[in-house]
Amino acid sequence: MQRRHILASLAAATTALVVAPALAQSGSGDAMAMNDTATKWMNDTAMVGSLSLAMSRIALEKASDGMVKQFATFETSEQETIADVLMSMQMDPSKAQGALKKPTDAEVEPKIDQTGKDMLDKLRGMSGADFDKQYVMGQLDGHKKLLTIQEDYLKVGQNREPLDVAKLARATVREHITLLEGLQSKMG
Repeated sequence: MQRRHILASLAAATTALVVAPALAQSGSGDAMAMNDTATKWMNDTAMVGSLSLAMSRIALEKASDGMVKQFATFETSEQETIADVLMSMQMDPSKAQGALKKPTDAEVEPKIDQTGKDMLDKLRGMSGADFDKQYVMGQLDGHKKLLTIQEDYLKVGQNREPLDVAKLARATVREHITLLEGLQSKMG
């Protein structure tokens, strides 16, 4: 019984340490802008990442080039992980878990805008080298957008966790841009 009270007190104290500064600042425009900035970063990252994930899931089935298929495998894994991390950041911290919850297609689809849905339809209708070229071009475009989203947030963000995720994402996105440029030059 005493152990439960100690644990409950520790949890309450931890919550107070995290929530109190935010509540104390909630009247200022800076705190609201900080939250809006992090939310915009998360939404923008999720939107572009969802399209990348959907494209890569198609590429796992349709890519004809071994290197393109390998990239699609890596990209699918990365985007499933990022989607899980972004969802986790919005949940109660006490519900955190180590298991990866991969988003379903039904969860990914609503985050994709109409232009992205048109791109997916186009890819579904393609095959062979034409598919591979279009996939790589779409991924390169998406990764450049993702890089801009991360770099823009890193300039103005003030929330530690989103900043840390953006730093990690930026490094991976840069690597992927290099890989995609190499694939694109190989394909001609």
